[in-house]
Amino acid sequence: MVSTVASHNKARIHIIYYSMYGHISTLAKSVLKGVQAAGAEGRLIQIPETLSKEVLEKMHAPEKDKNIQTISMIPGVENTVTLEDALINCDGILMGIPTRFGGMPAQVKAIWDATGGLWMKGTLVGKPIGVFFSTGTQGGGQETTALTSFTNFAHHGMLFVLPIGYTNPLSTNMNEVHGGSAYGAGTFAGSDGTRQPSELELKIAEHQGSYFSQVVTALKVGRAVLASTNANPTDLDRI
Repeated sequence: MVSTVASHNKARIHIIYYSMYGHISTLAKSVLKGVQAAGAEGRLIQIPETLSKEVLEKMHAPEKDKNIQTISMIPGVENTVTLEDALINCDGILMGIPTRFGGMPAQVKAIWDATGGLWMKGTLVGKPIGVFFSTGTQGGGQETTALTSFTNFAHHGMLFVLPIGYTNPLSTNMNEVHGGSAYGAGTFAGSDGTRQPSELELKIAEHQGSYFSQVVTALKVGRAVLASTNANPTDLDRI
């Protein structure tokens, strides 16, 4: 069973992210620019908070962007989308993941833990996905976050289009400290969270959005061609 895709010609990319202090949110908006520059349709979607308001206040976390829809497990809540809408109704997913001790935080893990029903149906099989990330410091787990997130995608049979490699020369820039790697775009927040994504990091994020969209578009076009030639559906599963 191949994952559901949008019916129009443009590839539809969902940029799904969790951001406590705004670093991932800022990267996501640059990723969106790249998606749109590549001729695809992008949509920003927030992952819901699991911490209480009291805890967030003690952590000095700013309010979430109310202009961006948030995933909700309860249908019909204002300015929200269902988990199924967020994960199914698109041709590809770019997920923004801040690092907690070298892996994804509980807020992001909670989303994947809720996908058992989709897994049972094979709904996400063949869906392209990639990630971008943020850590407090260098060596704080950017690459381990990318690698450990893969287990969730693998069990769903998704296509891991995460590595941007060194397709953008800025990735090898040694003139300044910057996040991101061959595994995807990234930023350093600083140990106190005051450092914001640099111009270089934002350009790499934009590049990832464009690169990912081009791959997803090619995959979508290829699948459409095979479908038009009455290819056996099981052949599509192997793409």
